[in-house]
Amino acid sequence: MKKILFILFFINLLRAEDVYATFDVQAEQEAAIAFSSSGIIKNIYVKEGTKVKKDDVVATLENSDTKAMVERARVALKYAKKDLDRQYQVKKYLDQARIDNYQKLYESAKAEYDYQNALYEKTILRAPFDGTITSNLVEIGDVVSGQMITKAFEIASLDDIKLVLTFDSRHYDKVKVGSLFRYKIDGSDKEYTDKIERIYPAVDSATNKITAEVKVKDFPVGLFGAGYIVVDTNGTK
Repeated sequence: MKKILFILFFINLLRAEDVYATFDVQAEQEAAIAFSSSGIIKNIYVKEGTKVKKDDVVATLENSDTKAMVERARVALKYAKKDLDRQYQVKKYLDQARIDNYQKLYESAKAEYDYQNALYEKTILRAPFDGTITSNLVEIGDVVSGQMITKAFEIASLDDIKLVLTFDSRHYDKVKVGSLFRYKIDGSDKEYTDKIERIYPAVDSATNKITAEVKVKDFPVGLFGAGYIVVDTNGTK
């Protein structure tokens, strides 16, 4: 349970319309990522603290068999296309049923290639967004199962973080987007001031609290603190 923070400090600053709020520092995006295919982990390209871009390869499964199937399907598609092109070159001498048959063979070969390529892509785990690997939960040689999703890595956008505030829902009509939030991180005497950028539309029925967000920089994820939302007739100050 979180302790009540900085009460004495804020008593002198508090005006009747100011709204007390607590907060946690969170990443703008966080995700646990996993393979959607079964297999043995062959390569791991990141470690905790590695920064990645969206679609960077994080790890791969042993996939020599699926890679071979992709190549096989690619060759079949190549020659199906050549056969179809030859038929079109002499189309005026052929009946439509023959052309349709070669068209069907080509489309079937393309569908097979797309299918095998999709299976191959499932053996490659990619970053879903720009971020930092915060946890590596697997090792080379580990077996993963597509039926039982095994969390492999955790990723967070540590360069894009926010304060997630909660305050009493009685003040729903006072706090606006743009309202200033004056706050301190737990354990620090330094005061910060930033603007509220988002207010969640629903009240938490269990706590009777409203949630809001403030975009910030250079705070470690996981910190927490408290402060006051400064409100006036214009919703800002």
